[in-house]
Amino acid sequence: MLMDHDIMLRRLHELRSEHRDLDTVIERLVQHPLNQLQLQRLKKRKLLLKDEIACIENSLIPDDIA
Repeated sequence: MLMDHDIMLRRLHELRSEHRDLDTVIERLVQHPLNQLQLQRLKKRKLLLKDEIACIENSLIPDDIA
C-alpha cells in the first residue's frame, strides 16, 4: 500500500509538472497563433491532465465518514 502511495505521489508530481509546462506553451501559442489545431490539441491534453490529477488526488485523500 505504501509503495502504491509513493508511486501515485510521483505520478501526481509528473502530471502537475507537465500541466505547468503546457500552460507555458499554450500561453506562447495564444500570443503568436500559427497552428490552431496544435493549440486545440494542447488544450485538450491539459484538460486530460487536470482530470487525471484530480482522480489521483481523490484516491490519495481518504474518505471522511461523517
